[in-house]
Amino acid sequence: MSTSEYHTPVLFRESIEALDLKEGSVVVDVTYGGGGHSKEILKCIGKEGVLVAFDQDEDAVENVVDDDRLIFVDSNFRFLYNFIKFHDLLGVDGLLADLGVSSHQFDVGERGFSIREEGELDMRMNQKAGLTAFKVVNNYPEKELYRIFNSFADLKNVKRVVTMIITERRNQEIKTTGQLVRILEDLVPPKKKNQFLAQVFQAIRIEVNDEMGALMDLLEQSIKVIKPGGRLVVIAYHSIEDRIVKNFIRSGNFEGKIETDVFGVASLPFKAVNKKPMVPSIEEIERNPRARSAKLRVAIRT
Repeated sequence: MSTSEYHTPVLFRESIEALDLKEGSVVVDVTYGGGGHSKEILKCIGKEGVLVAFDQDEDAVENVVDDDRLIFVDSNFRFLYNFIKFHDLLGVDGLLADLGVSSHQFDVGERGFSIREEGELDMRMNQKAGLTAFKVVNNYPEKELYRIFNSFADLKNVKRVVTMIITERRNQEIKTTGQLVRILEDLVPPKKKNQFLAQVFQAIRIEVNDEMGALMDLLEQSIKVIKPGGRLVVIAYHSIEDRIVKNFIRSGNFEGKIETDVFGVASLPFKAVNKKPMVPSIEEIERNPRARSAKLRVAIRT
């Protein structure tokens, strides 16, 4: 499967340039996917460079290139530190995280990510994981459904969403994406239906994959993995992710509060390169509408 068929990289040139790669650089790409970013990184790091690429999705393995400089790790990036230490590569020059769901995962209906394609309620990025969207929708207590929709989606009618799901599952199990769409599609005007459903699916997907927990683990471990002067480059696709990244770069924690020692001096692990995130151009959004919500943040390890 070609890179373009699997996933069209967003902010491709901007993210590669942000890594500030040189010959011999040691780089981590924590979301290999179709390999678009990784293949370009390999072109930039010369014969002595090393690239460690992570991806927990079994489908991504098909895209792995045969290159002695590439170490592929079929695992969640939340285990970043352990694998980098195992390979004796602590002190990397750059780390790239292109967060979110690949085009391939959205387009393959049976994975359960798509609001348009019929499939089982799955949504697992790691297909060996135990928690599925089916279990969330059918087994989560009412208060837990409130938690995920309030925390991971920008919905104004969470109560109605939860009520509709609870009512329906009392009558029959909600097994497919199509069922869930049909249950909820009358809650909003037609012009806003896709946006609304995408928010619902996003919240369930984040819960299934513990995406925010994994992101926070990654960021905390990046402090120990990236060398001083090295680059952290993150592309986020929704406000929850971006807020976490923004706060962490600003303060070294997820609340965004800068802490100081007894002398009033702050010890910050990163310095932002761009105060405001980079966003896709109008031309890129026209070519790839899925890029419209992307935000790129870059920081230097201090």
